[in-house]
This record gives sequence, structure tokens and C-alpha cells, in this order.
Amino acid sequence: MTMEHSPILHQGNSPLLISIPHLGTHIPDEILATMTPVAQRVDDTDWHLDRLYDFASELNATVLMPTLSRYVIDLNRPPNDQNLYPGQNTTGLLPVDTFAEEPLYKAGQLPSDEEKTRRRQLYWEPYHHALQQEIERIKALHGYVLLWEAHSIRAYISRLFEGRLPDFNFGSASDQSALAGLADELAQLVTSQSSYSAVANGRFKGGYITREYGKPDQHVHAIQLELAQLSYMDETPPYAYDPERAAQLAPVIKACLTLALERLAQHYAS
Repeated sequence: MTMEHSPILHQGNSPLLISIPHLGTHIPDEILATMTPVAQRVDDTDWHLDRLYDFASELNATVLMPTLSRYVIDLNRPPNDQNLYPGQNTTGLLPVDTFAEEPLYKAGQLPSDEEKTRRRQLYWEPYHHALQQEIERIKALHGYVLLWEAHSIRAYISRLFEGRLPDFNFGSASDQSALAGLADELAQLVTSQSSYSAVANGRFKGGYITREYGKPDQHVHAIQLELAQLSYMDETPPYAYDPERAAQLAPVIKACLTLALERLAQHYAS
């Protein structure tokens, strides 16, 4: 992997590791040449989360981000491309269409099995290697890790869910990836202290990273937060960041992270 395609890592020294696997927008030229003009819009990006989470340094958090678009390879899908939501329509390891079901590849240009393997080795594996290294580093420092999977998505996507998505969607693989009850407590915090809607382990229970790395019995607690993008930005091109909406939302996210860190600290102190 060339340096410009390497994940961006900001190391902190608290127990908090924030992963933002769908932030990237870059598509290498040789891949873009096989794709439709739709792909250049990178519509399904988790836009502006680095900006929304710019308070992470105040929490001394470690932050891991890719530069590449999820259209190149989806870092939050299993390497074997297994569907994490059986029976539900979703996108795969190498997406072939957008959430709106628009084709990403020109006719006859779908990635071959060899191309899938190449991208997995070149792009997917380095991100997960960095993630594993940081989990081990933080665990060595503190004895436990809070892995926070930061995501966002348009509030209305009929392919993936009916109606409007709640503002905050916490996932802990139905309490398998984190301290039991923590996702529910976070949802309750949001609804009791703000005007935002929230749900725990609803449509989004956590993707591959949450499920694979969240191992409470090994002191690694993974929580996914899927935000409705309407809460901090415009959901139509050019997907503009809304500083006013974001300024209201960010403190609520920070309060959730603070609560989660406090709960884990209490848990391991007892």
C-alpha cells in the first residue's frame, strides 16, 4: 500500500479508540476507470465525521481513519464477504452498486476474484492490522479498550430500512460486543438529555469491526454509533457540513463517550 492510501492514525493514550472506516473518499485512477460516473460522487460516504469528532483529542483518544472510499473496498465487511444481516438487502465487501441501487461499474467491468483478493490485501488488511495493533497497545496501557465505531448514513434509505432512521443508533451486537446494557444506557442518555431520538441494537447492531473485535471477555468493548446525517449535515450533494447542527450534536456524542468510559472504568475497578 502506498503512503497516500495508508490509514491515518492519531494516537492518544486514553482507553478510547475511535475507528471511522467509511470516512474516505479517494478512488485510485485504475479502479475509477472501470466505474460509472455515479461512483465519483461517493454518495455513501460517512461524511465529515472527522470534523464532527474533532473533540476526540480532548478525550486523549486514538483515531483511525482511511483515505479510500468504501466503493474501493468496505473495511467494515468480513474478508469472506458474508452478509452480516441475513435476509436483508445490503452492500458487500466490494460494493457493486450504491445504497440507491445505482451501478458502480461499467458493463463488463465488475471486479474479478483476483481483483477482490488484490484489494483485500492492499487496502483492507492494512486497516485491520493497524486496528489490531492499536487495540493491543491500548490494552497494554490500561488493561481494557473502548472501541468506538463511528458511522453516519442518510436518514432515508428505503433499500436498508423503512421510514426515517433514529438520530442515534447504538449497536453492540445485541450485548455480545460490549458490557451488557451499555448500548441501552447510551440510548437512554441521549433521549433523556437531548431532543434527539435513539435506539440500541435496532436496524444497526454493529458491522464486522464491532462484532469481530468486541470481545468483553478479553476486555475489548466495541460499540457502533450510526448517526442520521440529517442531524449534522445536508443529505444531498454537495453534502455540506452544517456547523450549527453539528455544534448541537457533538456535545451529545461526547457525553456518550464519557459515560461509556466511566462505566468501563467502574467495571474494571470493582
